[in-house]
Amino acid sequence: MDNLFSPETTHLLINTLGVMAVLFLLTVGALIITVIVLFIIDKRQTEHTVRRNYPVIGRFRYLFEHLGEFFRQYFFAMDREELPFNRAERSWAYRAAKNVDSTIAFGSTRSLTPAGSVLFVNCPFPTLSEDAAQPGEVILGPYCRQPYKTRSLFNISGMSYGALSKPAIQALSRGAKKAGCWMNTGEGGVSSYHLESGCDLVYQIGTAKYGVRDSSGHLSDEKLKAIADHEQIRMFEIKLSQGAKPGKGGILPGEKVTAEIANIRGINIGEDSISPNGHPDINSVEDLLDMIAHIRDVTGKPVGFKAVIGSSAWIDSMCSLILARGIESAPDFITIDSADGGTGAAPQSLMDFVGLPLKESLPLVTNKLNQYGLRKRIKVIGSGKMITPSGVAWALCMGADFVVSARGFMFALGCIQALQCNKNTCPTGITTHNKKLQFGLDPSNKAERVANYTKNMVFEVGAIAHSCGVKEPRRLKRSHAHIVSSDGLSQAISEIHPYAEVEQIKVIVDG
Repeated sequence: MDNLFSPETTHLLINTLGVMAVLFLLTVGALIITVIVLFIIDKRQTEHTVRRNYPVIGRFRYLFEHLGEFFRQYFFAMDREELPFNRAERSWAYRAAKNVDSTIAFGSTRSLTPAGSVLFVNCPFPTLSEDAAQPGEVILGPYCRQPYKTRSLFNISGMSYGALSKPAIQALSRGAKKAGCWMNTGEGGVSSYHLESGCDLVYQIGTAKYGVRDSSGHLSDEKLKAIADHEQIRMFEIKLSQGAKPGKGGILPGEKVTAEIANIRGINIGEDSISPNGHPDINSVEDLLDMIAHIRDVTGKPVGFKAVIGSSAWIDSMCSLILARGIESAPDFITIDSADGGTGAAPQSLMDFVGLPLKESLPLVTNKLNQYGLRKRIKVIGSGKMITPSGVAWALCMGADFVVSARGFMFALGCIQALQCNKNTCPTGITTHNKKLQFGLDPSNKAERVANYTKNMVFEVGAIAHSCGVKEPRRLKRSHAHIVSSDGLSQAISEIHPYAEVEQIKVIVDG
């Protein structure tokens, strides 16, 4: 005890307390000075009313507003109420990607009475496991030199390298190869990271012709041929418009335009990459069919287009022109994008208010193709907010041959819906080129999750199909699903959107 209070110990204790006191006073002093400086700045500035009226304290508003995006989904939002995707939807995607048990207990948290809810009509004699069949083979581009044959049902929608990071592209590419599905390159062109796995690729040609443009920004046949020489490039998709931004081209902030990305796209390093609103060389259905024929002739591979549907008279004009030119002139596929589709960056006015959702546009387009007798010739790909089996099964009921998803696969990669895709700050490394943030995204691990997500999706869509009494998902029809109306009662989709008959249009065409 004597040593504990020796002069040396006492002196050391006093010195330590003295240093701590000085540090405390310096910290408090620095804090007071900071508050005073911020107070003066806030009082003098004229841009922000809240900060001027409530100096310093008003600054916390922006912090809480930012943190609210994260806290809502964890503490305040119910399982089924959040947008763009609720917790129940995200949870299914996460479980499917991790290949863990997807069953739930007690009862569904989904209300069955809101108008627009989809209900599948089960059969009293469901398809038994021994009678179930795998999705059948579909041929795209029967008039091409190199048609594309595939059984794939659920595929990766267009997401560009640039909008997505290198490890994200690598994971998607490797996962697509494992799952046997295709991957759309997005309008940013094809990179070595797309090609390294050997997966099937759909090359998207956007309005800026990235990757296949000459020095003037026009389509280059030479570059088209070079791209088509890659055996993995199975099809070409002309992007007319995108669901989240119809009438607006792609937007990639300059901070994401690295030297590598600039080289792939054929643009300048560090400058905003903004595509034109539309293709300068496609201003009519005649131009569209001419472009499809040209790319198909140069590449020898199937060519189609992607569009969000708004006005529909042009579809009648296109179909009539196809019949006049010959059935071989038709696009090999049409990707119908929903107005509630996603993107890395788009004006809110377009994302919120322009275009038709897929629940209207998919039956509209498939009916018109039926009317003109072109449904078997032109394959239909549904796109837009379908990340769970129910959405995919619904699209097949409505006539889609394939379904593609972008955000579903982002969830498979670990996306937490942080809503920062338009910045270089994605916390999961998916949509950022910040190496520190990319570090957490391991391509090998995430490739397994991408493959798991695809396989579990197809399995559960098959489960819905078998419950409805059909042997494989593509045999689902409109009669297999109901939609709840405003009175809370459901009605068969086949009654709301009856199939169009070919004979109906022949009278119109002949007349």
